[in-house]
Amino acid sequence: MALDGMFLNCVKKELDFLIGGRVDKIAQPSREEIIITFRTHGGNAKLMMSASAGSARVHITKENVENPKVPPMFCMLLRKHFGNGRLLDIRQDGLERILYFDFEAMNELGDMVKITLACEIMGRCSNIVIISQEGRIVDSIKRVDEEMSRERMVLPGMTYTLPPRSSRLDFRTCSKEDIADALAVLPDGDLAKSLIKIFEGLSPLITREWVFYAAKGNSPLKTELTPDMLDRLHFIIKKTADELEKGENVYTAIKDKDGLLKDFAFMQINQYGALMVTKQLETACEVLDYFYAERDRVSRMKQRSQDLYKLLLNTTDRIARRTEAQRQELKLSENREEYKLKGDLISANMYRIEKGMNSVTVENFYDPECKEITIPLDVRLTPAQNMQKYYAEYRKADTAEKILTAQIKQGEEELVYIDSVFDALTRTNSEDEVNELRLELSEQGYLKAVRLKGKPPKSRPPLEFTSPDGYTILIGRNNVQNDKLTTKLADKTDIWLHTKNITGSHVIIRTNGTVPPDETIVYAARLAAFHSKAKNSSQVPVDYVSVKFVKKPAGSKPGMVIFTNNRTLYVTPLDPNGEE
Repeated sequence: MALDGMFLNCVKKELDFLIGGRVDKIAQPSREEIIITFRTHGGNAKLMMSASAGSARVHITKENVENPKVPPMFCMLLRKHFGNGRLLDIRQDGLERILYFDFEAMNELGDMVKITLACEIMGRCSNIVIISQEGRIVDSIKRVDEEMSRERMVLPGMTYTLPPRSSRLDFRTCSKEDIADALAVLPDGDLAKSLIKIFEGLSPLITREWVFYAAKGNSPLKTELTPDMLDRLHFIIKKTADELEKGENVYTAIKDKDGLLKDFAFMQINQYGALMVTKQLETACEVLDYFYAERDRVSRMKQRSQDLYKLLLNTTDRIARRTEAQRQELKLSENREEYKLKGDLISANMYRIEKGMNSVTVENFYDPECKEITIPLDVRLTPAQNMQKYYAEYRKADTAEKILTAQIKQGEEELVYIDSVFDALTRTNSEDEVNELRLELSEQGYLKAVRLKGKPPKSRPPLEFTSPDGYTILIGRNNVQNDKLTTKLADKTDIWLHTKNITGSHVIIRTNGTVPPDETIVYAARLAAFHSKAKNSSQVPVDYVSVKFVKKPAGSKPGMVIFTNNRTLYVTPLDPNGEE
């Protein structure tokens, strides 16, 4: 994933409306991020700049970020030099990954001066630098001394210098002969990587997409580039350049089947086939705002729910080990009838046994052939005591079977319940939803009761969708909401759906007393499949039945129900956003 020079060029074009605008507010929500709010003729706009190694970027944002109570020193310095300043220009040198924001602002002497803010998007070397009218560094969000970099230091008072830059082709203006000549001097290697070396401002994703088109789905070496492939490569490069020139490019965010965002681009991406899902947005800034806001949300959710993941995994492991030990113990009780048999035979042959004998051989009258059987005896016990010992072992094994059978069943139900909570946790979208799961686990005794800071988590309503036929479909977010949805909110005539023998959400089709068409039931079943543990499968069994046939057993765990008269559909999961 990389914000390359060409994508940054697209961002620059979108930011041109800020030129002439004045700085209204400056904030620094985190150590390596700043947000500048501009007053423009079209209203206020927030410009996000980040020098974070993993998410360096610059774009218009609509996200509301909480700021620290005490602004950092760099933020105070920005306010001093850029407060109420007017943006004069936004510059980019070729397709270099640096945007220069030139401002006109008043200095401490009351004179109007030109001052520049350089936003350098260069991975771990990313930075935000204040440059004076004389070209000297006022300060930077990350200072770079000699120990950190001997090639380029970034310290107050030093002359601002550009990062080292090699001579490369501009894909927007180069010819087919230029491409062939530039490739010819490179050593053999992967063609996509070779294109990165000869072109300026392109990420590996773009060059791979070009090679994917030119080589018809293959990944050739540079030496395998045929004249036909070169023609196709030049064609797709020129096509990309023309689309950018005309503003017909497609801004794309890419995520995997689990919904995790992986990359973004300024063109349509086909190289992943069905392995990835693409989402198209209107502008480059929208892509960056969506991509990083969503990724940061997922990251924050992971951090805040990490203890729950660990708790659920440990609980699952503990219950599984305990249940397996109970199964092994249950096997030992399978021989209980043998204890009763030996007790009966000792009772029938008491006259033949004396204290001190270590065994006795008698006829087994339960056997049709009356074969002899040797019964071990305890030499310290009388014949009657030996008989009672075998009867005691029989009763113990019989009682153990009943208790262990109930315990194993309870353990299996617990595993299903914990699995359902884990599935719900993977689909949480807010801290309130995570806290709801904490409360649920606390009420069930799996988590110590804790007092959450602030107000209790606000219970969010069930997810709501509308089928193509106009029927309302409700989906529970967690087990407690599943119970409420099925047993309280749903009418007896509504349709209840759930993945067959797979943990997932309860789904309700609001029928309003009518019979929904098959298309609506299939649509709801596909949503049920997506909101389950099997959302990445292709054919998922989903049970559906009228709500009146769904019952909740007394004392059962949240989300657990029993039902009859059900039918089963096999469907492909449907992303509620319309992405299959």
